[in-house]
Amino acid sequence: MTDATGGDRRFPPALAEVAGVEFEYGEDGEGVDFEPYDAFDSAEETTDWLRSWTGNRELDGGAYRLFGQDGTGGLAAIWCVRPGRPLAEQPVVFFGSEGERGVVAANLSDFLWVLADGSGPQEAVEYPDLKARPNATLAEIAERHATTGRRPAAEIIAEARAEFATFDEDIDALCR
Repeated sequence: MTDATGGDRRFPPALAEVAGVEFEYGEDGEGVDFEPYDAFDSAEETTDWLRSWTGNRELDGGAYRLFGQDGTGGLAAIWCVRPGRPLAEQPVVFFGSEGERGVVAANLSDFLWVLADGSGPQEAVEYPDLKARPNATLAEIAERHATTGRRPAAEIIAEARAEFATFDEDIDALCR
């Protein structure tokens, strides 16, 4: 796997702000099951994770920047697939602990709007049509950092899935 960003591992300021937000997740399943990190996992940790997740010992994790998890260990990542483009212009994806996976947003700006609309990475993959539950704090972060306009999470998720329609098949091809 190649890293389309040339190895950039600088943590985006927008994600640093998101890391300061406490996501509420109740026992009734209400809320957002997301624990953002304040830095990317190391390249070595990412490679170890990708090899374990796919069962493919030949892979390296260079194309991913892991930046958060859900309560079961599912991971959110920036997927460095657009050659020569910065991290903020790369799609956000989610890999669940039970094999779930999907594209969450086409770029970091859209991901901020998904969060502001009340969905996290896991919810975006498993419940893409979830009813909006706006979060004012996350909306303020998105307003400061996003370069795309505000749209409902379901619309953002659908657009990203259409743009990266072969994501599931591409991941399947990596698995052993």
